[in-house]
Amino acid sequence: MKRPSSLATLNDRTAGKKRPDLSAEAKAAAELVRAAKDQGLSLTGPAGLLKQLTKTVLEAALNEEMTDRLGCAEHEPDGAGSGNIPNGTRSRTVLDRQHRPGRLW
Repeated sequence: MKRPSSLATLNDRTAGKKRPDLSAEAKAAAELVRAAKDQGLSLTGPAGLLKQLTKTVLEAALNEEMTDRLGCAEHEPDGAGSGNIPNGTRSRTVLDRQHRPGRLW
């Protein structure tokens, strides 16, 4: 006796059932994928949607964490005088062994 494939079994169980509504996140993701395809943007790869989205989400999360830790947003005067003002700059100058300045970033 031939056993039905798991996909066929799944389709039989879900046939006639209403699909659940997509979450707001799923709808946003579907819209991003659709817009990327319309613009001819690759979904993966060095310039793809996934890389751009990952970069944007990570930067937003890191900025939010800095705001939480420092108690004020970037360039906000609330932390003035406390020494805890995020200035939006990440590069640093250091001295090498010959005491010449160099940029880290």
